[in-house]
Amino acid sequence: MSGLAASASLGVLLAVVAGAPARRGWRARRRADALLGTGDAPGPRRAGRRTAARGSPVLPGRARQAATAVAAGLGAAAFVGGPGGLVAGGLLALGLHRWMPRARSPAERRAALEQERLVRQLPFTAELLAACLGSAASPAEAVAAVGASVDAPMGPRLLSTAAELALGSPPEVCWRRLGEEHPPLAPLARCLVRTSLSGAPAAAALSGLASGRRAEAVRMAHVRVRRAGVLATAPLGLCFLPAFVLVGVAPVVMGLTSRFSSVM
Repeated sequence: MSGLAASASLGVLLAVVAGAPARRGWRARRRADALLGTGDAPGPRRAGRRTAARGSPVLPGRARQAATAVAAGLGAAAFVGGPGGLVAGGLLALGLHRWMPRARSPAERRAALEQERLVRQLPFTAELLAACLGSAASPAEAVAAVGASVDAPMGPRLLSTAAELALGSPPEVCWRRLGEEHPPLAPLARCLVRTSLSGAPAAAALSGLASGRRAEAVRMAHVRVRRAGVLATAPLGLCFLPAFVLVGVAPVVMGLTSRFSSVM
């Protein structure tokens, strides 16, 4: 029992203080930069990655999740005790490791953030392209102007496409490549390919694309709000339903049971 409790305590401490060396190193570098006036120190996440690359005991996200699951399993085994505690602890550790959300690497987080920003920038970019193409500008000039006026990550991608168009690449090939390399921009690429092949004005199609994307964003926001309301009521139900049963239903059932037994 004592060995299991010690192992559980060690696992919990390992999961909690895994990022302490990175935080201490980041604070030290920040104080040194403040004294020397050499600029801002890197954030704690970047410092944690550098410290991990040097071989310090900073655990990656998946290792921290595994350590947390093992610590919880050891704690459950120490609390229950005996062979049943070992079984319960093992099942709890496996369940936590299976159902905990998968930790993403820094590269995956950056890629997901970039995709999200591209989706948010798509309606405004489509409207700007519609305005430029509606003013009789060539595709290369319109894409270059919009790319220079839109922030990253949309701007650099449009400037790259504008450079390809200026060098004489077919517009359809450039739009298709843009949509294949960046899936959030696939609707914009398909719209521009259709208008380029058919010869129809692109301004109306791009304006419709911007309106549709904004309406879809509004619908998704309403869905998230409704889902948050449902998730917020679940803990309330788990708390109030047992209290209602104990305070309102249990006394009535106990009274009827005692009266029935007295009659019998």
